[in-house]
Amino acid sequence: MKILVLAWEFPPRIIGGIARHVAELYPELVKLGHDIHLLTVEFGEAPRYEVVDGVRIHRVSVAPGYDFFGWVTNMNESMGRHGGKLMLEDGPFDIVHAHDWLVADAAIALKHLFKVPLVATVHATEYGRYNGLYTTTHYYINSKETDLAYNAWRVIVCTNYMRHEVERTLKSPWDKIDVVYNGIRPEKKQRLHDFDFWPFRRRFASDSEQIVYYVGRMTHEKGVSVLLNAAPTVLWEMNHAVKFVIIGGGNTDHLQQQAWNLGIWDKCYFTGFMSDDDLNRFQTVADCAVFPSLYEPFGIVALESFAARVPVVVSDAGGFPEVVRHTKTGLVTKAGQVDSVSWGILEVLKNPGYAQWLIDNAYEDLERRFRWDKLAKQTEAVYGRVLHERSQTEWL
Repeated sequence: MKILVLAWEFPPRIIGGIARHVAELYPELVKLGHDIHLLTVEFGEAPRYEVVDGVRIHRVSVAPGYDFFGWVTNMNESMGRHGGKLMLEDGPFDIVHAHDWLVADAAIALKHLFKVPLVATVHATEYGRYNGLYTTTHYYINSKETDLAYNAWRVIVCTNYMRHEVERTLKSPWDKIDVVYNGIRPEKKQRLHDFDFWPFRRRFASDSEQIVYYVGRMTHEKGVSVLLNAAPTVLWEMNHAVKFVIIGGGNTDHLQQQAWNLGIWDKCYFTGFMSDDDLNRFQTVADCAVFPSLYEPFGIVALESFAARVPVVVSDAGGFPEVVRHTKTGLVTKAGQVDSVSWGILEVLKNPGYAQWLIDNAYEDLERRFRWDKLAKQTEAVYGRVLHERSQTEWL
């Protein structure tokens, strides 16, 4: 099959999880014999055209907009023009695959203009992020998501939780939605040994302190404030021999103020952005990863911790309970409940043998359920179904 993929982010442009998703899924589809062209946005010194792991990458220029939504409009116009040229010169294509609402307009236009079926992956919904729609911006984004789902021949989501959410909030028929998990390349997180362990660890904590960390975006939905509220109980139970390390870019002023107000300022370290190389080293020295999200469609950060062999404590928000099997591959706590989160952390820190058992089980689960080559075959099956149904249908 010949597939045209639209994604507003792709390495080295990384905004969220979509970049890693498309960068790791499509090389596996290339290995299965498919021809993949990926339209994305130009970034820095990255070439306008290159072949990465067999995937043909086309980066389009985007004129500045009067605001973010103006920029998105300009991006879709640019992707539509470039995609149309590709379809005319390098076609025919069998499938257009759009990743999230930001590329919906271009994908829908290409679908209708060239009569090529559209597959959409919905990575998250605006309704889910805010537990409702409250502003004109929320309603606008929701309308774009709904339009994309309506125009798609099939909709792919990352968990059964998201299947329910897309059916409910985007009014998409249940039998139109396929679940294909996110994956990870475990080899990218090999346990490191060739660095100065103790000097590196002392950048974050004293030798007597265990390290509990969060890594990710500093948005309300990620629940970092819940982790900070759980910290005093953990510190009390562990005789203050714990350091909480908060990793990620963005504005953390409100979180730092919270730590100060809780009297745990000296037990928290806000690192800001951390490079992948340093994060790999850091996970080698850490004792517990905590992801107390209030909304989480999947939770690929849990897989990254599995691969890094760090025990995980997550909330039961969204898709996390599907990814982390409670008391088998990690601990699943109640979203937004401080006592539940502190319980989970203490279970890991107080029981190192149990923590290691969780680590071993979690690493095995990566092989069973989250390998990209297996997930690529599931995606291929969705494409195959679409093409079979398309062959039996007159395009109206």
